[in-house]
Amino acid sequence: MKIKVLSLVSMFLLGTSMVFAQTKTEKFEVKGSCGMCENRIEKAAKSVDGVTTADWNQETKMLEVSFDESKTTVHKVHMAIAKVGHDTPMHKAKDEVYNALPECCKYDRTEANKKVTGQEGHKH
Repeated sequence: MKIKVLSLVSMFLLGTSMVFAQTKTEKFEVKGSCGMCENRIEKAAKSVDGVTTADWNQETKMLEVSFDESKTTVHKVHMAIAKVGHDTPMHKAKDEVYNALPECCKYDRTEANKKVTGQEGHKH
């Protein structure tokens, strides 16, 4: 009898700890152009431990990503995406990685460059 009660209590506690997993959903812009970009962006986001879903919209350039906050941060998701050649509001992809993308995947980086260098509205 004691073992049954104990196992029921432990199952209950295990179940409640799963309910309280900190799942968070973030939405942010990711630069890209085509379906190949979509696959690359989503794959990079999902490669981060703790990410459960990633969906990039080609028309709006917005990525919606859900992740377990106890395993990762949105910052790590931005870093993973930049590593494969796509600029985000937090991270700019390295030029050599961006330049290695297929031609159809090249996107306008002038806006991202302005934000990163702080040169918005300044003429040289």
